[in-house]
Amino acid sequence: MLGRMSGCYALPHCRLTCRPPRAARSLQTAAGSTDSKVVKIVEVGPRDGLQNEKSVVTSFVKAELVTRLGRAGMKTIEAGSFVSPKWVPQMAGTPEVLKSMERLRDAHYPVLVPNIKGLEDLFALLDSTSGEDVPLTDEIAVFTAATDAFCKANTNCTIAESLERLVPVTDRARARGLRVRGYVSVVVVCPYTGRVDYKKVKEVSRALLGMGCYEVSLGDTVGAGTPWDIRAMLETVMSGAGALPASQLAGHFHDTYGTGVPNILAALGLGLRTFDSSIAGLGGCPYSPGATGNVATEDVLYALQGSGYTTPGDLTALAKVGGWISGVLNRRNESRAGKAILAKTQREKSTVEECGRDGATVGRVAKGPVDGNVAK
Repeated sequence: MLGRMSGCYALPHCRLTCRPPRAARSLQTAAGSTDSKVVKIVEVGPRDGLQNEKSVVTSFVKAELVTRLGRAGMKTIEAGSFVSPKWVPQMAGTPEVLKSMERLRDAHYPVLVPNIKGLEDLFALLDSTSGEDVPLTDEIAVFTAATDAFCKANTNCTIAESLERLVPVTDRARARGLRVRGYVSVVVVCPYTGRVDYKKVKEVSRALLGMGCYEVSLGDTVGAGTPWDIRAMLETVMSGAGALPASQLAGHFHDTYGTGVPNILAALGLGLRTFDSSIAGLGGCPYSPGATGNVATEDVLYALQGSGYTTPGDLTALAKVGGWISGVLNRRNESRAGKAILAKTQREKSTVEECGRDGATVGRVAKGPVDGNVAK
């Protein structure tokens, strides 16, 4: 979700393996994708995940979440948003978050910027902290949608109007030396108009790339897409006249119906190598009724174990971060892999403690009574 925001995806007819069928490999080649064995994960929990929380999340907690995610090995962490707090109260305090969180030299901390006002606020912040060894951020994200109905609900304008508004944002950001990433929401199903025209997804994505976005993240905001939907959508976007390369596309799949990980595997088979995910499955979308959180980072990393692909992050450490933030927010941890890892860790800890107690008891028995009065 974006904010007034959004993000997500879908596909058809393919085996759910990391190695795509021959037809899919041909599509990859035609679309100009690479056969890289590195999968990039964009951690969106601190922004896309927290923006839909009902209770107030303090800047301290948000900064601590970014810090813990970085220490757990995540290299790209969406740290906040310069959207008006009037529309997304949970994103208030992003400047304080950026200044107080731990920033690692080899990591990126993109922020969502909806318009020129948000960009100017970011520029003012960067100007005030220009002496920092590690910049507060080197990247922004902009967003639009694949239907006018969702665009109007999210940003009170049509797709064409939103794209027109974004041109000066991307131009000025790039002139400042910032990287720009684009989001397209509701690429499979729109909560207001139903099934989406995949040609429109292609058209909007091309417009974002054309204005200078280095990558476009395709969002199944509703989370209703299946692997077959995702494949159909990507086949449309990546083939025919004006085909877009897989190397410039990313997947952003909400897990409403439990298809987040299968959708990622389907997109992976078609050549995509960048996926958005959220620690503990945090998230939802205020402009997509019924949508749950993004696919959990822990679930994605667990699913890719043994696949031959390299991913960022320490899975056990991330499971602990997921457990921590779920506790702080007093919400259910939505990561099945994360909960399983935490439960296993707790069982192992209990076993060690029990063995320690048993060992101490055996030691005392072996020594006999403390007064030395042994039977003769």
